[in-house]
Amino acid sequence: MPEGFDWNSAGRGTAFVADLNTVIDDLPARQQDRLKAELDHLASLTNDAVMVSAEQVCPMMGIDLEGLEGVQDVLLMLALDFPHAFERVAVQASLNRRTGGKNWSAFQFDDDGKAWALDDDTARRAFVADAIAILDLPAHRKREADWYRAVRVHPITGEETEIVQATIYVEDRAASELTFGASEGLERQVFQRVLEVGIACNPAERIVEICAAGGKKVRDEYAQAFSRHFAPGSEPPVEAPRREVILSTLRTEPAFAIEPAHGVEGVEVSSLDFFSTGGGFARFEKRGDSETIYQFLNRRFAQESPLKAGGWQIVAATLRIVMAAQNGKRRRTLTVTLRSPNTTTIPNKTEADRQRVLNLLERWNLIAPPSPEIDVIEDG
Repeated sequence: MPEGFDWNSAGRGTAFVADLNTVIDDLPARQQDRLKAELDHLASLTNDAVMVSAEQVCPMMGIDLEGLEGVQDVLLMLALDFPHAFERVAVQASLNRRTGGKNWSAFQFDDDGKAWALDDDTARRAFVADAIAILDLPAHRKREADWYRAVRVHPITGEETEIVQATIYVEDRAASELTFGASEGLERQVFQRVLEVGIACNPAERIVEICAAGGKKVRDEYAQAFSRHFAPGSEPPVEAPRREVILSTLRTEPAFAIEPAHGVEGVEVSSLDFFSTGGGFARFEKRGDSETIYQFLNRRFAQESPLKAGGWQIVAATLRIVMAAQNGKRRRTLTVTLRSPNTTTIPNKTEADRQRVLNLLERWNLIAPPSPEIDVIEDG
């Protein structure tokens, strides 16, 4: 920009816009095209989802967003001063949009207390090598992996959870298009497309999310590779579909309607987690068989119980589903934890058990029905 350019005026149609257009019009034609293409790219990212992504990525990189006026200001600052962070924010927004869609899967590990080796460079390299092999692309294709940390904020409690993420970039099959080349005539230009695989690891909830094209079988292979390299001492994970949790159903003691065909002997709520609008947390767990957690809260707190008093919201609950002995199997208990807004720890058992639990939770109005599968088409 020329020295003395007035940055203080604002608004479309003002002297600022006219002066800015004058500066752009004075540039060489090719430079104008490149600059306008960059500005168009910035404009395509100016939405609330990208602002959320910036708030997830930038704090972990030591980039302060305080004082910046909106998403346009944030994007321009990142593009100029932190281009690597800018690309991370764009990728993060893309992954966030795909969450819950056709090319996304989440996998739940058992809470066995064994730490994941997410910072082990050897494990990272081995995992990326396996991920490339799953893609079944020629060895000469370039590849790169970007590992970073992001922060997710719970929409109700404001609680922050640190997520370890990886984006694996691989040269995909080439494509071609017509363009005007150096001779000013039409030429067919070949360019190498880039394929992305996104991994998000939540050690606190023992969940790994995988965003990749290729169908469920391919994402299962990524999950197995993650388990092999980062959690070799744990049982392999199971897929945990993202379903909206309806915890308001548990504000009164539920009846848990069951039928003989369900093979369920009994159900109980073994814990309830509450969040207060004032910022407090409270957790109550059932102890002993003499009364339910609802009877305890009523006996101990009466109208001051968080189930009855205003300002308290249920944010998590644990159910114990007792399966009757049948078909040669002993009586057993399946434990399921529901956390708002959409986390369900399906038992790490058989596919039949997982499907049975999902059907029961839906029947008891504790999870919403599955959404139609969606696929997100990225802007060019």
